[in-house]
Order: sequence, then C-alpha cells, then structure tokens
Amino acid sequence: MSTGYRLVLLAAALGLSACATTSEDTARTAPPREPSILDPDEAYIARVEAIARRRGIEVQWVNAPRKTASQVAREKAELQSQ
Repeated sequence: MSTGYRLVLLAAALGLSACATTSEDTARTAPPREPSILDPDEAYIARVEAIARRRGIEVQWVNAPRKTASQVAREKAELQSQ
C-alpha cells in the first residue's frame, strides 16, 4: 500500500474513534438565555411580514426592530413565575 493511502486510513480511523468516545457530558446544550433588549421583536416582525405578503410586498429589514424594556421585563416575569 502507498504511504498516502495508509495516512488516509489512519486519519479516518482516528476520526471515527474520537466520535465513539464522546460522552453525554460533553454533548450538553447551553442553558436558555434570558430575554434581552437586544433580541429582535419576532412577533412584530411576523405581523409586518404577514401584512406585506398579503399586499405583495417584499420586506427586507435593515435594522430589525428590537424588544422594548417593558416587553423584556414582562418576559422575565413570566419565566420566573413558571
């Protein structure tokens, strides 16, 4: 066998063995983020885009609208009450 072919097989074997040793501890997902005023106001965006689609208009957001401080406070209160 050629040296190049052996290197490819060795790299593949090492790569596959690394996947087999991954435990559940290393595959955790990040905890949910708290609401922030930097988050886009998805409900408002959806309403505007739905109206635009009905009118045949394409919306391209340059600066997507952000949540207000009162919206963020309300969302944080809802999360804490759960």
